Amino acid sequence: MMFKILMSACLCGEHCRYDGKANTIENKIMNTWKEEGRIVMVCPEMAGGLPVPRDPAEIIGNKVISKSGRDVTSEYTEGAGEALRLARENDVIFCIMKENSPSCGSHEVYDGTFSGKKVFGMGIAAAMLEENGFRVYNEHQIIEAYRELDEAEYEEEMYEAVMNLRF
Repeated sequence: MMFKILMSACLCGEHCRYDGKANTIENKIMNTWKEEGRIVMVCPEMAGGLPVPRDPAEIIGNKVISKSGRDVTSEYTEGAGEALRLARENDVIFCIMKENSPSCGSHEVYDGTFSGKKVFGMGIAAAMLEENGFRVYNEHQIIEAYRELDEAEYEEEMYEAVMNLRF
C-alpha cells in the first residue's frame, strides 16, 4: 500500500495563491513524492469557489474577511470540507499545508489587520483536517513528515512480513 499525502496545491507549483503565484517547494523529498504519485493536491480556496487572483483574506474572530471587506467564510469552509473529503477519499497519512494561509496555516496565520503581522493559530482547512484526525505539517516540516512516512512504511512492511509467515 502506498501512503498518500494531501498537500496545498501552491506548494506543488500550482498558481493558485490569491495573487496568482505559487509557493513551489523544490527538494529531493518533494520530487520523490511527486514521482511516486503520493501527492493529492488541493487548494481549499479554489475548491470553495474563490477565483485566482482574488483579494487577500485574513481570519478576523470566527470569520474570514477579504481585504475589501467581503465575508468569505462560507467559501473557506466549503473548501475546507473538500480538503477533508479528499483526505478521507485518498486515505492520506498526513497533510502538508501552506503556513500563514487563512485556509492552510497550521501554526501561524495573519492577524486580521492586513499589516503582515502573524499570530499563533490555524487556517480553516488545517483546523478541520486536524479536528478529524489528520496530522497537519507545514512546508517547513518536510523532514518531520518524511520521518513519519518512513516509519509508517517500515511498520507496514513488518506487518506484511509477519502476515506472510507460514506456521
